[in-house]
Amino acid sequence: MSALNAATTDLLDDIVGFTHDPEGFALYAFGWGQGELGKFKGPRKWQTEINRHIGAWLGNPDTRHQPCRIAVASGHGIGKSAQIGMLINWALSTCEDCRVVVTANTETQLRNKTWPEVSKWHRLSFVRDWFVPTATAIYSVTDGHDKSWRADSVTWSKENTEAFAGLHNVGKRIVVIFDEASAIDDRVWDVTEGALTDEDTEIIWIAFGNPTRATGRFRECFRAHRHLWHQVQIDSRTVEGTNKTQIQEWVDTYGEDSDFVKVRVRGIFPNLSMRQYIGEEDVDAAFGKHLRPEQYNFAPVILTCDPAWEGDDALVIAKRQGLAFSVLQVMAKNDNDVHVANILARYETEHGADAVFIDMGYGTGIASAGQTMGRSWQLVSFAGKSTDPGCLNKRAEMWKEMRDWLKQGGAIPADPELRDEIMGPETVPRLDGKVQLESKADMKKRGLRSPNKADALALSFAYPVVKAGINHNRRAHGATHNARA
Repeated sequence: MSALNAATTDLLDDIVGFTHDPEGFALYAFGWGQGELGKFKGPRKWQTEINRHIGAWLGNPDTRHQPCRIAVASGHGIGKSAQIGMLINWALSTCEDCRVVVTANTETQLRNKTWPEVSKWHRLSFVRDWFVPTATAIYSVTDGHDKSWRADSVTWSKENTEAFAGLHNVGKRIVVIFDEASAIDDRVWDVTEGALTDEDTEIIWIAFGNPTRATGRFRECFRAHRHLWHQVQIDSRTVEGTNKTQIQEWVDTYGEDSDFVKVRVRGIFPNLSMRQYIGEEDVDAAFGKHLRPEQYNFAPVILTCDPAWEGDDALVIAKRQGLAFSVLQVMAKNDNDVHVANILARYETEHGADAVFIDMGYGTGIASAGQTMGRSWQLVSFAGKSTDPGCLNKRAEMWKEMRDWLKQGGAIPADPELRDEIMGPETVPRLDGKVQLESKADMKKRGLRSPNKADALALSFAYPVVKAGINHNRRAHGATHNARA
């Protein structure tokens, strides 16, 4: 007889009755009002609402076998780790061979905060003897089910996403939990999304987090992908048991509408992340904005080429004319410089470009090929000297000009990737106060892609440009005005 079958018949019958009722399970399976839970009568109100949503989803035959996606953005101290622990205990206890995967923004968060809370709620559960807890997993004691009936804590890596690609469990139950989801790499989200395709399977995907970043897939759960997700935004002031005095001190100190209070208290995404250089408000105003031709066709036409930085980056060719910006072509990293030069030359002729700027980092071969075709393309060194004394280098100068252009009414395509790239880079604190943007390598460490489309826009501000036929001897200020009109 297996260890699981040794449980009392009454307990088994009761637990089976909670298969699609996480709210009832949470009330039944833990000793509320006793021991460690002596001060609590049951789950908090917001936790109960999440449990009811899952129960209603699974209880409806039309939705039961469709992915149940829940995104929870909150302030601090609301008890999200406790909710994760209770949900995992319910998921494992009420469905044979259930598979659960839990990850977090960092290994430290996962190992030191998330998983210890999961282990705590396992220990507090009346059915704790049905499972074996370890430092990285909880698995069934039932003979032969230790590999198929389990929860695992998994540290994600953008280079190693196999753990999320293998989330198949046909006919049973899959639960995926992202903790501090704002900082989990987009590629992990993409792989997880692609893996949740099993038929006749209960699939629950919950992303928890403080809304620390104005970009990324967690942000899109509340914006572009909101039709796929049940969104919950929780103000810490509305939650039982939070330190209301401390929270009010934050509000009094930083202000109700400050990004500090939005993120840490109100559960609202910031206009700017902590060191974010370009804010959401300016980018949203430009996103998909329609301009009449007469608002930009008097300005010089500038083409840019931002070659791919690494193998998984994209090469981007773009065009800006005054306030109007468009991406002409995106292609995978291409080391055939002559091929790229021919494409760029075709666009130059087609659009009657007044200037073509190419990122020097990986574009010297393209420029050289263009020279043999009689093209006068200009290489731009992002690390070069800035003409703006307030900027560390040319890159910072161009991004500053791009930020000002957005504030002046610039228009970008309705491209979520471009929008996120523009808002992606953060500044590096400097004693001299000069603007310095973090490197692409550092952006990738934060789980962001290389901002190739945004860099293609920034390149268009490299140097002043005048429209063909206009007197090139006019003052530099006038030329600059024409280039950025």
